[in-house]
Amino acid sequence: MDRIVSEEETLEDNFEQNIRPTSLNEYIGQSEVKENLGIFIKAAKLREEPLDHVLLYGPPGLGKTTLAHIIANELGSNIKTASGPSIEKSGDLAAVLSNLEEGDVLFIDEIHRIPRFVEEILYSAMEDFTLEIVVGTESSSRSIKIDLPPFTLVGATTRAGDLTSPLRDRFGIINKLNYYTVDELQKIAIRTSKVLNCDIDSDAALELARRSRGTPRICNRLFKRVRDFAIVMGNGKIDLEITKLALDKLKVDELGLDETDYHLLKSIIEKFNGGPVGIEAIASSIGEEQTTIEDVYEPYLLQIGLLKRTTRGRVVTEKAYKHLNIPYNETNKK
Repeated sequence: MDRIVSEEETLEDNFEQNIRPTSLNEYIGQSEVKENLGIFIKAAKLREEPLDHVLLYGPPGLGKTTLAHIIANELGSNIKTASGPSIEKSGDLAAVLSNLEEGDVLFIDEIHRIPRFVEEILYSAMEDFTLEIVVGTESSSRSIKIDLPPFTLVGATTRAGDLTSPLRDRFGIINKLNYYTVDELQKIAIRTSKVLNCDIDSDAALELARRSRGTPRICNRLFKRVRDFAIVMGNGKIDLEITKLALDKLKVDELGLDETDYHLLKSIIEKFNGGPVGIEAIASSIGEEQTTIEDVYEPYLLQIGLLKRTTRGRVVTEKAYKHLNIPYNETNKK
């Protein structure tokens, strides 16, 4: 079952394409990233050169895809999109690169998942705008060099540490996206209400923001669900009362935690005495993939101080015990 507070993009979130900002001025949050990108884009346009390749990294749902589309819009360019997992062999990447036109923006999501032997094709494409491919069999193989039009690669990843140094070093602009503040998420909720023509009170938008795990994608997803409650159980307007009712029904608490978060934290407490415990043991105990825990669950729990990493493993903090209403044993501090 999909989590209502999952940062991962789903088919249900296609509506987000309709509410995404199209310019840096409309984009809420990430002020430093936004300001710097604005300068780099203007400078590139004044020089009449392609923008340096851009790497965007950070937890899921923070706006990397949206920023890629905004970069293309600000440059007045077309955007071509691809996904790391879909690029399995050299021919896949060569096909994408050979279809680019001058000034295009190529957006590759989950770029860290491109196979290493395929990734090497990107090196010359990014540096020299050339595509080197090998054709023929082993006995009669030959290398062909194809010139590519100047383009800008925008890569997005949730795991910057998994990128190889040669690939990372070829990005001229590297930006980390951070979790959003409650104030920023409140503005996003209000903006979404205007785009979808669904009124929301300021207090309701604030409550929604508080429970959105610092993530715009979750904020918009929760907005959609709360809107359903407002239509069926209210007069269509989202107020504080209907917002609290809806989020309580969805089992999203005041910190944005859901049943999965509770299961993870309680598992560490009940099965491993609060930690420290290795990520492999946690994954086995709750039946989740290790990478899913590291990419989706952990970042927010670490951010708000309910979980911490030590050299010996993960540890549930005293703050988490209090939030879960579980007595905290002094021995857990050791």
